[in-house]
Amino acid sequence: MQVRDYECDIEGIVNNANYLHYTEHTRHLFLKQCGLSFAGMHRRGTDAVVARMSLQYKAPLRCDDEFISRMTLRKEGLRYVFGHDIYRASDDKLCFRSTAEVVCLVDGRLAASPDYDRAFAKYIGR
Repeated sequence: MQVRDYECDIEGIVNNANYLHYTEHTRHLFLKQCGLSFAGMHRRGTDAVVARMSLQYKAPLRCDDEFISRMTLRKEGLRYVFGHDIYRASDDKLCFRSTAEVVCLVDGRLAASPDYDRAFAKYIGR
């Protein structure tokens, strides 16, 4: 991905909130790769929601920087725990690290999602 000028603050660095957008976009692309659609799952009554995030800002990204978003996944009970690392492409410098704990609401209630479990099976436990 690439930093766009409107994502930067007056200091010329990416505003901290935009990293959350980058990680969310990464998770949504991962869903598509797994054959699921975030919107399609919502229409079927299953919503994956972020319950908790832990964020670490390591080095700034600036306008026009290209970056690589890397993700890991594990499951703890009902929670899917996504690890996110964002690296500046030009020097492979770690810029941002986070974990996002995601749970599923099935028809409005906290529950396991067989669809997500099936889609993520080959990635969990690796």
